[in-house]
This record gives sequence, C-alpha cells and structure tokens, in this order.
Amino acid sequence: MSVSATTVPQTPANPKSRVVLASLIGTTIEFYDFYVYATAAVLVFPHLFFPAGNETTALLSSFAIFGAAMVARPLGAVFFGHLGDKVGRKTTLVAALLTMGIATFLIGLLPTYLVIGWFAPLLLVILRLAQGFALGGEWSGAALVATENAPKGKRAWYGTFPQLGAPIGFIIANGLFLIIAFALPSDDPSRPSDAFLDWGWRIPFLFSAVMVIVGLWVRLKLVESDAFTNTVKSGKVVKLPLKLVFKSNWRELILGTFFMLATYVLFYLMTTFSLSYGRAPIEPAEGQQPGLGYNYNTFVLMLIAGVVFFGIFTLLSGPWADKFGRRKTLIIVTAGIIVFGLLWVPLLGAGFIGVMAWLIIGFSLMGMTFGPMGALLPELFPTNVRYTGSGISYNVSSILGAAVAPFIAVWLWAEADGSPFLVGIYLAVMGLITLVALVIGKETKDIDIDR
Repeated sequence: MSVSATTVPQTPANPKSRVVLASLIGTTIEFYDFYVYATAAVLVFPHLFFPAGNETTALLSSFAIFGAAMVARPLGAVFFGHLGDKVGRKTTLVAALLTMGIATFLIGLLPTYLVIGWFAPLLLVILRLAQGFALGGEWSGAALVATENAPKGKRAWYGTFPQLGAPIGFIIANGLFLIIAFALPSDDPSRPSDAFLDWGWRIPFLFSAVMVIVGLWVRLKLVESDAFTNTVKSGKVVKLPLKLVFKSNWRELILGTFFMLATYVLFYLMTTFSLSYGRAPIEPAEGQQPGLGYNYNTFVLMLIAGVVFFGIFTLLSGPWADKFGRRKTLIIVTAGIIVFGLLWVPLLGAGFIGVMAWLIIGFSLMGMTFGPMGALLPELFPTNVRYTGSGISYNVSSILGAAVAPFIAVWLWAEADGSPFLVGIYLAVMGLITLVALVIGKETKDIDIDR
C-alpha cells in the first residue's frame, strides 16, 4: 500500500470518528478511575483505611497514598512507552486500559482497617501504584492516536479529544458519587453516612469494569497510524527508545516536564484540594481546619458546574493553538494562572458568587492549559521515541506537580491557620516556573509529525 503524501489524506489509517472515540473513551475511563480514587481519598479512605484520631493526619495520609500513584506514573511511561515505540500504539493502549480497570475494580473489593489492620492501607498503596503505572502509559498513547492521525493544520484540535476525557471522567465519577450520596444521605455534612461508608463507596470502583469493557471494544478496532507504520517500514524502530530519547532529546524531556507543571498543580488543587476545603466547616472541631462549610452534595454540584467550563475551554483551546501556536497560547494562559493564584483569598471570601467565580475561572484556565498539551508534548519528539518521550515528560511532571500538590496544599492550609492564601501563592509560583519554560521553548505547530 502506498504511503505517499498524496494518498495518506485520502485513505487514513483510522477514520475520524474512530480516532476521536478511541482517544476520548480511553482517557475518559482512565480519568474516571483516577477521580473515583481522588474523591474517595477525601470522603472515605481517611475514615476507613487509617486508625481513628486526628482528621487532618488521616487526610494527609490518604493524600500521601493518592500521591504515590504519581511516583509510579513515570515507570509506567517507560514501560508502556517502550512497548508503544517498539510494537505499536494499539496493543499498548489495550494493556494500559486493562491494568487500570483491574486495579480500580479490586480497590472496590478491599477490606478496611478495622478488618485487616495495616494490611488495608498497604493493599490500597499497591493498587494505587498499579493505577498510576497504567495511567503513565495511557495518556501519551491516546495523545499519539489523536495527533498522528490528525489532518494537516488540526493537530491541536484533534489533540484536545484525549484531554476532554479529564472533565468527562470527572463528571461521571463525581456524578455517580453524588447519586449514591443522595440515595444514602448523611446527617453530618462533614462525614458520609454509615451506609455510604459501609458499602456505597464501593459502587463507583466496581462500575469501572463496565466502562473498561466498552473501552476495549473501541480500541481493538484501531489500526496503527501511518506515522508509526512508516517508521517500521523505514527501519527506524530502535531497540531501546529510552536510551535514545535521553541521548538525543534530553532538552525536550526537561522542557516538556516543566511545560506541564502549572497544569498539574492547578488540576489537582481544583479537583482534590477544593473538595476538602469546600466541605471543611467554617468553625471546625479540634484537629480540623476551617473551610467554606458546604455539604458534600452542594459542593460537588458546584464542582461539576465548574468542570463544564473545563470541558468547553479544552475544546476551544485546540483551534486557538492551531491558529496562534501552542507556545503563544500557553504563555498567555499561564500568565492568567499566575494572576488567578494571587486572587484566591478575595474570590473565596466573597460568598457563593465568589466561590463559583473561583471555580469557573480555575476550571476555564485548566481547560485552556490542558487542551494544547495533547499536541505539544508529542510534537516535541520524533516518531520512534514519541511514546516514550511524551510519556516521560507528562508523568515526571506528575511527581513535581500532582503527586505533592494536594499534600502541600493541606500543609499550607494548616500553616496559614485555615486561610487559602499560601495555597494560591503556591499555584502562582508553579505557574511562574512553567512560564519560564515556555519562554525558553520553541513553537511546534509546524513540525512534521512523521519525522
């Protein structure tokens, strides 16, 4: 079959609908699984998987396990990246999805601390590491499916579809938790009901199995992109992609890591820390920090409303990045993130309207910074190391950003005696680091994706 420039657009390796669905549905499932854990890390695990005592300590312990998955993500990026650059994107994506789905399902079956003692958090750590390992291979593969199959001039637009899995996964995961919370109401706004803690929290984890079956059905229909097929035909597949990417593309690895830093910190502050801060009582008991005082159901509805803007601006960011360039778009958005971090106290202190404005602005910025990354990071690397390189940058940044963000945020929250001021400053500083990386970096929108 001819692979010339004139035939590729007429006979694409995968139809547009298949590319969009395969890149979107996989990341939706992966982010659903991740958000299910993130929500349970706030609502459930501090009560069930650690000894009774100081609530702040239990929350920090739960967030520490949440962060452990981020440490496993670069390992997953190396493992799945090696497979993806050696044997192809399709097989690797199926393996990553299966790993994530099995780990999430098993979390839903775990016995609690009262039943097996310290083995409960130990098993939780192991399965959380498996989740992180899987996500380390998922994102870059989905981004490559989208960008390597995109028409000329629309790579950033296509690259937003795997990114759109984040807000959709969030809405499904938290929507399901919300339905269960409505069905099993609690009289204490700071604590789920006994029925929710006994068995209700397990439903979202077990439901993951259904979503994984659907995702596998879609992904098994994929064929390899022309970019990867041409690399195989030309003999450019390398024995050790990891070695080559560190030798030839070390600068891109470093820059890609810091390109993602502010995105990750904003991501987990808005989705994980916010749930803790929003639900914390205005006048807390001993061992707690003061917060906004909303009950769980109300604040999750507010979060979901904010995440809708996340999805809208993720989609809008693609055409902007295709028209104006990835670098220019992200420089402007990152400057906005810095300013946003400095405005946390006045926004969060302005009542319901201020809190909603905080959520809408934060999630809109999240969409605008997250969307272009689906094209930018893959574009940094040649085809024969693209899965490995983009995956390492994306997931090493998860350690520097996402792994520690909720933990640091809770600590800063406590250090400031319940004020979110230092948490906002932390976000602004991370934004400044990303801004410097973007200024140093180069534009990638016109590179040859088949190189």
